[in-house]
Amino acid sequence: QVQFVESGGGLVQPGGSLRLSCAVSTRIPSNYAMGWYRQAPGKQRQLVARIRPAGSTDYVDSVKGRFTISRDTDKNTVYLRMSALKPEDTAVYYCNAFIFPGQEYADWGQGTQVTVSS
Repeated sequence: QVQFVESGGGLVQPGGSLRLSCAVSTRIPSNYAMGWYRQAPGKQRQLVARIRPAGSTDYVDSVKGRFTISRDTDKNTVYLRMSALKPEDTAVYYCNAFIFPGQEYADWGQGTQVTVSS
């Protein structure tokens, strides 16, 4: 059973930076992408960044140029570097893995809270 453990969130001022980490309990199959998601209060969970098996990345428009997803396969860890943070980035952030979006592992982690506020 795969477990995702997210960490690194916190309270940050607008314009600040954070780096989130996601430790995965077992090695994900090599044909799976890894993704970071976020869920703001009253909203659905949204995929904001993806890294494909070959290493290419995708981002939702609202975070392009500010967020960077990366991974360390030796450590079974995925990272999300966030900069120029805005209040609208406030959410609980999660990670998961999938072949196609919408087919993620069923067991989500607890997530890590990111709050952007002055």
